[in-house]
Amino acid sequence: MTNNPRRPGGGRAPYHNKTIGERFGEWRRRSGRSAFRYLYNTVAVLSCLVLIGVLLATVVEMPVFGDPAAPANNEVPRRYIEQGPEENGALNVVAGMILDYRAFDTFGESCVLFVAACAVIMLLRGDGRRDAFDTLLHEMEEPRHDVILKQVARLLVPIIMLFGFYIVLGGHLGPGGGFSGGAVIGAAMILYASAFGTRAARRFFSYRTFRLTVSAALLFYAAAKSYSFYIGANHLPSGIPLGTPGNILSAGLILPLNIAVGLIVACVMYLFYILFSKGEML
Repeated sequence: MTNNPRRPGGGRAPYHNKTIGERFGEWRRRSGRSAFRYLYNTVAVLSCLVLIGVLLATVVEMPVFGDPAAPANNEVPRRYIEQGPEENGALNVVAGMILDYRAFDTFGESCVLFVAACAVIMLLRGDGRRDAFDTLLHEMEEPRHDVILKQVARLLVPIIMLFGFYIVLGGHLGPGGGFSGGAVIGAAMILYASAFGTRAARRFFSYRTFRLTVSAALLFYAAAKSYSFYIGANHLPSGIPLGTPGNILSAGLILPLNIAVGLIVACVMYLFYILFSKGEML
């Protein structure tokens, strides 16, 4: 029988003579893990039920879709719908809103894409390599030996590119714009690089092309909207014709801004494909 310093006569100390720390340690060894797991699961289920109840109650209290008395139907959307074509010349209310009334928000979103691409490139260069982007381009420059993929790419890439340009250029007339059209153009570039290798793709897109294109698009966007906000704040005539609503050359700066956003989105999409297509950074 071992001696116990907490009991002068030796032997094992009874439960009521143990400290709180010793009692908690024994409880944790015996049933603490199972009790914690049970408590965790119970709290998780209750939290989910409460969240579901709150969401259902919110849905019940929401106004009926299309209700003219809904809080969302106020003077702001009425201004966009009723006076938008007259003020910015765009038949697409959404394009007029995000590229005219809320143009700085869209500029911030474009900057987020550019900063994300720059951050990834900086992380890849952080280990001392000269140019991780060009390294990956060399690794992927050989085309795949897939006849079906090449033939399908030859057929689809021009069609996808043309459709992407159509979405970008018609963004002020109907559904579309720079973000959706740029995504389509980026997908066409990715398909071309997947089928024919980046050696062929580098003839029209390289790291230098990415830097120049995205930087020029962002600078143009910033300069154009700074000019618009300056003359608007000072109640000066812009001098930029709005054209006839419905024509391709109309809506003032919205068309070139859509082109700038489309270039940014397409370039960033293709860049991320090149950087991460190997399944790892390096």
